Amino acid sequence: MLSVIIPANNEEGYISACLDAVMASDWPASRPSPDVIVVANGCTDNTAEIARDYADRFAAKGWGYTVLNLAKGDKMNALNKGDGAASHAARAYLDADVILSPGVLTEIARVLDRPEPCYASGTPLVKEARSWATRAYRRIYLRVPFMQTGVPGFGIYAVNGPGRARWGDFPDIISDDTFVRLNFAPRERHAVPSRHEWPMVEGFDKLVKVRRRQDLGVQEIEARYPDLLKNDDKTRLGKGGALKLAASDPVGFGVYVAVALAVRFGKGKAGWTRGR
Repeated sequence: MLSVIIPANNEEGYISACLDAVMASDWPASRPSPDVIVVANGCTDNTAEIARDYADRFAAKGWGYTVLNLAKGDKMNALNKGDGAASHAARAYLDADVILSPGVLTEIARVLDRPEPCYASGTPLVKEARSWATRAYRRIYLRVPFMQTGVPGFGIYAVNGPGRARWGDFPDIISDDTFVRLNFAPRERHAVPSRHEWPMVEGFDKLVKVRRRQDLGVQEIEARYPDLLKNDDKTRLGKGGALKLAASDPVGFGVYVAVALAVRFGKGKAGWTRGR
């Protein structure tokens, strides 16, 4: 059994594709049906209305389906409200701009079906970019150790009941996916082979804003939850690895480094941005 929680803030251009993909899951009839909770939060567009239009289709499929419409735009609060509406102990947290392949939810549910605490995610497929800067950045991003090993967990991550019991409400932090991933030792994290499509932001300036937010999110967890760092198995690129990347793709590496330098020496807040 699985509850799928989808926080959505002004996602009217993406929520339909996300929900269509969820509905297309190859969920076996022999398993209890999942339930889906869309948590529209702080939306000034038609996200909630579009999501409500799926109620009859999910009902016909035999799945539980709920749409919550919250006035405040706050992802952590949205996750907590979604948890409160969930019917099942195992939870999958799905970004509203992610498109699952049919096998993701089924494979995740099978992995989570064990008594010991467990974390799972799909295999990310980072979409091809339109802007030259994001195309170049993406080429290097896909080759850094974090993407080559382990279970990154962006776009979708899931935990079973014993795993979800490791924390109470989601805290007021920047990086929920990092927080959840680090609540599990590397041996407790599992990647399923089915893919989920995840978009990168478009353009240099937005890459800098998102990278700044990511870095601040990691720093916040290091400061507030130092005990979780024992579960960090992220491999550093190192000088040798950097030289290999630079030699193989000097343009991509140059853009990747330029983004990192702009984050390090630039100014700005960690506000959310979209560039899709």
